[in-house]
Amino acid sequence: MGIGTLILEIVAPLMESMAPMMPGVTFPKFFTLEMFQRSLLAAIMVSIVAGFLGTFLLIRNLALIGDGLAHVSFGGVAVGIVLGSASPLWYALVFSVIASILIYELQSREILTGDASIAIFLTGMLAFGLVLLRYSGVGITIEVESYLWGSLLLTSSQDLDLISLISIVSFLLLLLIRPALLATTVDPLAAQIQGIPVRAIGLLFSIITAAVVVSMVQVVGTLLVTALLVTPAATAQLIGRSFRSCQIWTQIFGISAVFFGLYLSAELNTGSGAMIALVAAVIFAIVAIFQSSKGSLNLLLRKFSSQNLEE
Repeated sequence: MGIGTLILEIVAPLMESMAPMMPGVTFPKFFTLEMFQRSLLAAIMVSIVAGFLGTFLLIRNLALIGDGLAHVSFGGVAVGIVLGSASPLWYALVFSVIASILIYELQSREILTGDASIAIFLTGMLAFGLVLLRYSGVGITIEVESYLWGSLLLTSSQDLDLISLISIVSFLLLLLIRPALLATTVDPLAAQIQGIPVRAIGLLFSIITAAVVVSMVQVVGTLLVTALLVTPAATAQLIGRSFRSCQIWTQIFGISAVFFGLYLSAELNTGSGAMIALVAAVIFAIVAIFQSSKGSLNLLLRKFSSQNLEE
């Protein structure tokens, strides 16, 4: 029994007790049927760790690396599918980790800029996966499309075990290196003088990012990873007053996008990954408009108050 299956057995009774309170006709099934419970648990775990990671990616100006590594992981998925693997995500994990190390080395050694190396791996490995699928005769099947766009309902027990393992280990590692990671982000030179292993921290962070991206592929697909990795964190930055508050708001926005996205996709019979991405974008737009309107209103009030004082 894997760790994901064990966690599901523990939380399943709680899910079933929540089912009567859930709206809709189809959505309550996510809390009662095992196949749907696996999907919901995977989505929640991925959302939590992705939100925590996303805040670090934004302050380190690495928002695009998630998208790049997601495309790289598709090359690994393609290899796994062609070889008949029961869980192609393991191959995606290997490809993504190797690519993250190479991207970090190319950037740290100033051989290529970060954006250039990400772009090369992004297009190259996506093309490799598509060519391999066509050449092998597999083609673009429903299974392949599920990895491109995300299909939570195809989450197997093996996939849940891998997603759970990655989520838990990555979250714990991020908590462990959080102080050093912040120090190396704010001032790498000062951190190095203080004895913090800047290179090792950066390399470990790259590997964690690669692993988390792979865990997200089943939820939102390789083409929509940014929806959960960056969008909630970017939304939180609009209203957060500190790094800690941004992390809290990121969790709220990320989990909200998952729940509302799954609800709408279940009731409207649309793709779960695309709907989660759309809801995350809509939440960002609403918060951005609200903050902009709030700023304009405060400006008008200050202007009106100053005019009254002059009179």
